[in-house]
Amino acid sequence: MNRLRIVHSTTYRYSEPVAFGLHRLVLRPREGHDIQIESHDLRITPEASVSWHRDLFGNSVALAQFSGQSLTLEIANNVVVVRREDVASMGLLAMSPMVYPLRYSELETAMVNAYRMPVYGEESRELTHWAATTFHPHDGADAAHLVREIMLWIYQSIQYRRREDRGVQTPLDTLKLLSGSCRDMATLMLEALRVMGFAARFASGYLDSASSSAGLAATHAWTEVYFPDYGWIGCDPTIGETTSHKHIVTGVSSHPRGVMPVSGAYSGLPDVYLGMAVSVKIERLEAAGHLPSVAML
Repeated sequence: MNRLRIVHSTTYRYSEPVAFGLHRLVLRPREGHDIQIESHDLRITPEASVSWHRDLFGNSVALAQFSGQSLTLEIANNVVVVRREDVASMGLLAMSPMVYPLRYSELETAMVNAYRMPVYGEESRELTHWAATTFHPHDGADAAHLVREIMLWIYQSIQYRRREDRGVQTPLDTLKLLSGSCRDMATLMLEALRVMGFAARFASGYLDSASSSAGLAATHAWTEVYFPDYGWIGCDPTIGETTSHKHIVTGVSSHPRGVMPVSGAYSGLPDVYLGMAVSVKIERLEAAGHLPSVAML
């Protein structure tokens, strides 16, 4: 196991003082058998009243309420996590062969159906045709290999382009442009999986990489697909790999907008907004002391 300090800073600038509405922050890593939070310090300027909640998807969400006005909004998220690298993670091709289309149990059907519903319903017909002619899914195919093929196609065909614009591109826009951010690629994979009958969700968080070590990274996004018995398996089309200990999840949702790291509004004219700056730095700390082991039965 090892310890990581994650420093995530977001700054919004305005040409004249503005008032801020309620802001929703999805910045706290999801804890489990692989990640434990040692400390967490969230600082907001101007001063805000912060309350914490669990949303529908089990994410820790902070709600910030403001009073007064300011030329800037600064959100500094500093968290130290203990990461267990030795916990066996199940990759796509490590599972027993699973036949496409997947069959989910009666107990899971209602929840699974919610994760199979396309976000961009108006694009489903065209996207279904693209998926069918590109990947040729057929009854009896290896489902895990099919998912991997989708991930690798996006990795090899879509050029990464860092965008700081709000929201995500639609899947068809990403296919037309053949470029997009990690969120755009994750959204394309999400929708491709769903029109092919897989249960999939959107994941947001941090990627432990050379860029984050240098303090030059931003938040990251990827896709997770649900397999009966095995649970959620992460697929990162931006780097062409299934997720590993390098991926630190802060939030999951059925919709890409459900886990935006920072979302909110301000009161003022649109032209007073000057822009935003985001940085993520991940630092390796000294080895952790003894922590209770996680029993894997």
